[in-house]
Amino acid sequence: MIRSENVGPATFYRLIDYYGDAGRALKALPELAKRGGSKRPIKPCTTEAAEQEIQNLHNLGGTILVYNDPEYPEHLRALPDAPPVLSLLGRTELIKNQGIGIVGARNASAGGQKMAARFAADIGAAGYPIVSGLARGIDTSAHQASLNSGTIAVIAGGIDVVYPQENQGLYDQIKENGLIIAESPFGTPPDRRHFPKRNRIIAGLSYGVLVVEAALKSGSLITANMALDYGRDVYAIPGSPMDPRAGGTNSLIKQQAAMMVTTPQDILDDLKAPRSGLFEVNRQRAFIPDIVENDPHMANTPDTESNDNIYDQLPSLLSYTPVQTDELIRRSGHPAAAVLSALLEMELAGRIERHPGNKISLAE
Repeated sequence: MIRSENVGPATFYRLIDYYGDAGRALKALPELAKRGGSKRPIKPCTTEAAEQEIQNLHNLGGTILVYNDPEYPEHLRALPDAPPVLSLLGRTELIKNQGIGIVGARNASAGGQKMAARFAADIGAAGYPIVSGLARGIDTSAHQASLNSGTIAVIAGGIDVVYPQENQGLYDQIKENGLIIAESPFGTPPDRRHFPKRNRIIAGLSYGVLVVEAALKSGSLITANMALDYGRDVYAIPGSPMDPRAGGTNSLIKQQAAMMVTTPQDILDDLKAPRSGLFEVNRQRAFIPDIVENDPHMANTPDTESNDNIYDQLPSLLSYTPVQTDELIRRSGHPAAAVLSALLEMELAGRIERHPGNKISLAE
């Protein structure tokens, strides 16, 4: 089901919560998409396509991990938009241990790369997997320094697609000594829309995220904000006010959104402090009207008031800039259940797009 057209993690969980299993949900997809305004039939993933993806992954030496598998890490399952299916390649046992994410600029300074390597080596040696995104700059330095202790690379495309290509050698080393993780289907080329989704997994696998160098508008700050949304800690290394690559890190510290750190021991000491435990799962559940005839699972469908104009109103309240779902519900004036149901159907119709952090926008 997660490989079916327009089905993202949030919609996946709502469908499973309501219909009880993927079989009923798959049966309901076409009618839900039609009601959401789809002009053409939705394309569910076929059993043959799913089996072929699993076989391709096995041929590469990898394995599939699904959200209800006992091996699926609780610290990642706690995310409200946890990836329902992951592809794993390498030392799969590394995913069980919560680590520290290290992110930063692709055009990192020599000093920034040296700091990333130092923090990764010392924190990794203390027993925490280092989680990063296999990008140039800070990511590369963090992975290289933690190859021996345990490093996890979360990539934006398919698990068989190396990006950037210059990191092919590092990819091969991590495959042998660490762990590579991908949410996208096998063979998927990297796309700019995939990187924020990749970043949420980095945050979800970590106790906290260290930002080494980051401009004021950068993907690293997106990762830091996701970590905060998920109840994770954020650490930042301060930099020169004259260096734009330090603008984001200095801003995090100034706003008290991140703990300023200057040595790896600062983070290790903070990790020893009492923690409140895992971020509690808080997935909003949508009421989905009964569309499967004679299905006993639908027998106790709750009543909701009719909202005939909701499908016309919601697009007018949205733009291409993501907005919090809760804010959209408030602005609409409709009951939350009705809005969530309409959003689910509109997503299946391809009219809206979901973003990490429970945000939503018009589909581009």
